[in-house]
Amino acid sequence: MTTATRSIEPLLYTPEEAAEALRLSRSTVYELMADGALEYVKRGRSRRIKVATLKAYVAGMPTETTTH
Repeated sequence: MTTATRSIEPLLYTPEEAAEALRLSRSTVYELMADGALEYVKRGRSRRIKVATLKAYVAGMPTETTTH
């Protein structure tokens, strides 16, 4: 008999997890949160960022084009 391991994808990320997912530094994520660029949920002292918020942030990032 095999035991299937079911992975549950998180709906909320800690700022550290969000930084890792975005490939940014932890301090940059906190700056984005402070500036209002990344909305977050606060419960007590904990801050969490919705997955949808991270995806919307990335989708809204300007694309840099280079011309030669």
